[in-house]
Amino acid sequence: MSTTKTLFITGVSSGFGHALAKEALAAGHRVIGTVRKEADLHAFQSLSLDNAYGVMLDVTDFDRIDGVIAEVEATHGPVDVLINNAGYGHEGIFEESPLEEMRRQFDVNVFGAVAVIKAFLPFFRQRRAGHIINITSMGGTITMPGIAYYCGSKFALEGISDTLSKELAPFNIFVTAVAPGSFRTDWAGRSMQRTPRSIADYDASFDPVRKAREEKSGKQLGDPQKAARAMLQIIASPTPPAHLLLGSDALHLVREKLQHAAGEIDQWEALTRSTDH
Repeated sequence: MSTTKTLFITGVSSGFGHALAKEALAAGHRVIGTVRKEADLHAFQSLSLDNAYGVMLDVTDFDRIDGVIAEVEATHGPVDVLINNAGYGHEGIFEESPLEEMRRQFDVNVFGAVAVIKAFLPFFRQRRAGHIINITSMGGTITMPGIAYYCGSKFALEGISDTLSKELAPFNIFVTAVAPGSFRTDWAGRSMQRTPRSIADYDASFDPVRKAREEKSGKQLGDPQKAARAMLQIIASPTPPAHLLLGSDALHLVREKLQHAAGEIDQWEALTRSTDH
C-alpha cells in the first residue's frame, strides 16, 4: 500500500467522489470531502470516525472558497491530493438551450474546479509537493449531439489541466486529467439537467440519443469502485500521467477520434502549409 495521504475531494455525496472517498478511506487515507447538504455531511463523516472530515461547500460559492481551503489546510493539512470531482451533465440541443444553462454548467464544471485549484496552489507551491486530479470526461475529447455545453466545459477543463501540468512541473506538483467513459453513476440519471425539447426539426436525430442515454443509465460498462481504485493507483505513482482515460468505451472512442483527426490533418496538409510566408 502507498503511504497514507490526505485527500481533498469535491462532491463526495455521490458518483466518483463517493466511490473514491470510500476506497481511499478503506486504504487508510484521510479524506476531506465537500458536500452541499447537512444530511450528506453526516453520512460522509459516518464512513470513518477517524479519517473522514466533511466540509459544507458549493464550488460555485466563489467568495467562500479561499477561506474554506485556508481553514482546511490549517486544521487538517497539509493536503497532498486535490480531486476536483464536483460536476454535472447538461443535456440539450444547442439551439434550444438557454445561455443561462451554459453559464451554470461552466460555473460548476470549470470555474468551480479552477477556484478550488487556485485556493490550494499557494500551499502546494510552498511545499513543492502536491497532486491535482481533475475529473473530466471522454466528452473532453469526443463529442456527441445534445451535450454541447457539457463537452465544452470538459474540453475547457482538459485544456486548463494540460497547461497547468506544464506550469507546475518545476514545483514537483502533478496535474492529471482523469477522463471516464460511461460509468454507473447518477450522471445520466438523477444529476443530469435536461433542457425541454421545442424544435421539431431535431426530433429525428436527437430523440433516439436521449432515449438511449436514459435507458442505459444504471447499466453502463464502467464500475465506479474500479475507477476509484485506478485513481488511488495514480495517486500512489511517483510519475502520474497528465491524462488518463477510464473505461474501454472511452479508450475506443477517443482513439477513433484521434485517428480521424490525424487523417483529416493529412488530407488538408497542402492547404494548411499554403498559409506560411
